Parts: sequence; structure tokens; C-alpha cells
Amino acid sequence: MTMQIRPIADHCGAEASGIDLRNLDDSGIDALKAAVAERGVLFVRDQELSPEDHIAFARRWGEIDINNYFPANGGHPEIAEVRKAETQTTNIGGGWHTDHSYDQVPAMGSILLARETPPTGGDTLFASLGAAYDSLSDGLKATLEGLRAVHSADHIYGHDGIYAKTDQAADLKGHEIHAAAVHPVVIRHPVTGRKILYVNPAFTLHFEGWTREESMPLLSYLYSVGMRPEFQCRLQWAPGSLAIWDNRSTWHCAMNDYQGHRRLMHRITISGVALN
Repeated sequence: MTMQIRPIADHCGAEASGIDLRNLDDSGIDALKAAVAERGVLFVRDQELSPEDHIAFARRWGEIDINNYFPANGGHPEIAEVRKAETQTTNIGGGWHTDHSYDQVPAMGSILLARETPPTGGDTLFASLGAAYDSLSDGLKATLEGLRAVHSADHIYGHDGIYAKTDQAADLKGHEIHAAAVHPVVIRHPVTGRKILYVNPAFTLHFEGWTREESMPLLSYLYSVGMRPEFQCRLQWAPGSLAIWDNRSTWHCAMNDYQGHRRLMHRITISGVALN
């Protein structure tokens, strides 16, 4: 097989074909890593991976972060299950966010494998925050330089958090964990050096030294820029589909449009580096 990688949207996303992820040599892995760094998310279809295969592939990307909140796949703590039952109405990740921005050293990214998918719906949207930053005026870019933002997961996963009030509450854990971090509002991507807008609607609370009331008008504007359709791509899943994305340069949003159907995804998260 000959690997081919093609873009799937103007600013974000690529799809790789002609590969079996179980049998890639080092040059093949390097090509995938380069595509993820440049395009933010890479999609691969029709992969027959056991949990052990999934873990072995992830280890070729870096150290694995064990998820503090999602249920683990039985016997494989490295694999977090992102699931929604036929009877549940709330999904996981149903708003724009980037994973682990609340950690002192945020994760590089995730490798998500579809195990069970609904007959229709359940797509995931991704957005390029490099393209969003590039679209800002020089004046706003100058304003953002030097700003830092406070991120937390407590209001999402805590005892009184958003999910605690939904039908996902019984599946999630880590309610007692307090996760908070401060990061630059504009970061440089550790691989490409590109400037990236690093705030997100789910986990960013306010600018450091600002109140939330003062922060929200500017944050809301930045969020509206990140959500512009021209910066997005859309992934349609089927069992055996796999996505690898970069948390530093993208947001994602899991569509919740498949009520009455089950969806099960296996996620492995890869450790990152400090942001600056």
C-alpha cells in the first residue's frame, strides 16, 4: 500500500489512506506526525485495531496520559471510553473545547478510535485556532500579546459541575480533583512555531488579573472567531475510523444528533510539553 495524505478543508484537517496503522515504519509515523502538526487533525478509516494495537500505536507518538474523568476500557487503563447509551440524552464533549487546557502541561493530543457509531449523526467538528489567530487585526493581536488566561475543569467535572447535573454523572469520575492552570492567550506551536489562539469556551474562565465580567466580552469575541465555519472541518465516523488531533492548535465539538442510538469511542491521550 502507498500512503496518501490529502487535505479535507481549507484550514484544518487531512485524511490518510493506503495504510494499516499496525504496520507503519518510522518514516510513515513521521509523515503522520507532520500532517497532524500542519493540519491539526488527521483522519484514517477502516482500521482493524485491537485495544493492544491502539495502545502500541499511541506509544509511538509519546507518553500516554491516563484520563482522570472518563471510564476506562476494561483491562486497559490507557484507553478512556467516550460513550453515550441509547437511553442517555447528554453526550461528552458536546461544546467547543480543547482537551486538557486545565492541566499545567496540557496534552499534545488524542487518538480516538470509533468502536460503535449511530446509523447517522455523531460527527465531530474541528476548528483551526491558528487560522483564527491569523484572521485577527494587528491591533487585537497586539492587545493579546502578554495576556494569560486561567483554565479549569472544576465547573465541568466537579461534584457541582455541569456533568453532575446530567445523565452522564454516573459514568464519570474524578469529581474531587481540582484542575487549574494559567497559559498564554497566544502560544507558539511547539513543532511548527505558528502562533495559536489558546483559549476555549469550555475551560477558559478569565484573563489573569481580570475579573470574569471584564474578560467575557473579549473572550466571547475570540470564541466567535474560532467558531467561524471557514476555519472548520467535519469528520464522519464509522467503526474502525480513527482521528489523531493536536490539542494545542484545534478545538473540537462532538455533535449530539443521534438520540436513541449508542455511540462508543476509545480515546488515548498523548502527553505534551509546557506552552509558551
